[in-house]
Amino acid sequence: MAMDTPLLYAIIDMGSNGIRFSITDLSQPTARILPTIFHDRVGISLYEAQFSSGNSPGTRGPIPQDVMNRVGDHFVRFQVTCGDFGVPADNIYVLATEATRTAPNSDEFRAYIKARTGWEVTLLSKEEEGRIGALGIASSASSVAGLAMDLGGGSTQFTWVIEEDGVIQTSPQGSFSFPYGAAALTRRLEQEGGTKKAERALREEIAQRFRDAYPQLGIPESLFETARRKGRLDLYLCGGGFRGWGYVLMQQSHIDPYPIPIINGFQARRADFHDTISVLDVVTDSDVKIFGVSKRRASQIPAVAVLIDAIMDALPAITHIQFCHGGVREGFLFDRLPREIRAQDPLGAATLPYAPPSADALCKLLSSTLPTSPSPIAGHTPPESFSPRLLAAITNLLYAHSRGPRETRSAAALHCTTTGILGSATSLSHAERAIIALVLCERWAGDLSPADLAYQHQLQRTLTPQEAWWCRFVGQVATLVGDVYPAGRVTRWRIQCETLWEEVVKKKERCDLLRVRVRCNADDAGATTMQESLQEWTHTVEKSGKKKNWVRQYGIRVGGTIC
Repeated sequence: MAMDTPLLYAIIDMGSNGIRFSITDLSQPTARILPTIFHDRVGISLYEAQFSSGNSPGTRGPIPQDVMNRVGDHFVRFQVTCGDFGVPADNIYVLATEATRTAPNSDEFRAYIKARTGWEVTLLSKEEEGRIGALGIASSASSVAGLAMDLGGGSTQFTWVIEEDGVIQTSPQGSFSFPYGAAALTRRLEQEGGTKKAERALREEIAQRFRDAYPQLGIPESLFETARRKGRLDLYLCGGGFRGWGYVLMQQSHIDPYPIPIINGFQARRADFHDTISVLDVVTDSDVKIFGVSKRRASQIPAVAVLIDAIMDALPAITHIQFCHGGVREGFLFDRLPREIRAQDPLGAATLPYAPPSADALCKLLSSTLPTSPSPIAGHTPPESFSPRLLAAITNLLYAHSRGPRETRSAAALHCTTTGILGSATSLSHAERAIIALVLCERWAGDLSPADLAYQHQLQRTLTPQEAWWCRFVGQVATLVGDVYPAGRVTRWRIQCETLWEEVVKKKERCDLLRVRVRCNADDAGATTMQESLQEWTHTVEKSGKKKNWVRQYGIRVGGTIC
């Protein structure tokens, strides 16, 4: 048995559709992103087990002994795994939700687990389950403000959540828990014959429950003010039933194939999310294998469609939907983190282990090439997505792929946010993943094989043309920074950069030109001996401004000057 590691935590999440086993490392500097070092899932549906063939049709009965035995075997196996990793006994938590809470033999079931493992089962109340689910959503992004729902197998939780500077607010009422889980709705539709009339009646029943609950949530005016300022009201979703719906939306995206196979951070507009007909068409096509959706989950999607129709009918103010990976495990652990860690930027926490020695100085140099005022003619500015926190994360990763062979660096960087070093960081939006990957790919000159070129094109399509073009420009500046400071260490300055807008005439038309001035330190040998490579860099960055290198008709002419 390994020695205990005090910051390892083991969580068993006993859901209605399955049981998840995980071990998480809460050591710094990555505690904010709740990195999982072990994960397993057992497809035992405690909800379905209560409607097994031993009971009368449609009658809920106790969890059968054979199911309890299977659960116990998996628990004992995980207990051995915890010992292998060195998880302290006091850091192991068994959390049970709807199916265990409502099982006729819940007491017996929990006593059986205690007898097999010595572990106490924490039975979450409806309100606590909703609160922890909201905390899981809060852990899934750098900031959160909107309505929140968690769709399990047996129930749906409904509340609101705001996270800012490590402080999480949810409804003072806790969470409304409705008996409309994916498995529960599927069974109810089957019992009622699956007719259109039954669907309509169920849909109206669900919609009315949500309409009644909405004014009782006590949503603060600050949330509505944020929505008005942004011009959008977000609905944050977690839970397996909603995740399955999100994966189908990815499958039918106009970006085919969709390049980011991670549900957390995926966003959809209301109309796309509510297009239940298209989603059901994909699911009923027997020839289509949907990534991320099991057979059981696919069989529940028609019932989820009824729920989504009802939600959209009851809550017309929702404009955007954000899918989150966070759930009970993440919420329970996030709740245990100190406020100062919860307040950390998850993107910074995920990239900090790769930061170069002089990350702050290099980030300042990189940022100095982004204009702070709009261009005089077309009003061009860098997109808001190129925020200080994103540029800091990019700086942290400037040298992360330097040890690989030259011919693999661009490709490794291109894939780093999906299957590479940031693939397991679950707190990034899809736009952040695409921007970081494209910038870092360009930082290593963007030399790609045909297969990787196709993937690069798909990533670009997830962004606006403006974002995709600025990725290329920032990546080329990152190349300059990396060449001038190959060790990532700034002991004395070698170059300084500034940008300014100019008006030029091209083909008898006035247009904007972004002038990048690079000033060399005449007293530094590292700078004075780089004149030739600096001139080559100006030619490269100027090429990005040529029309043939624009992205979907968007681009800006660029000029480089070495002085």
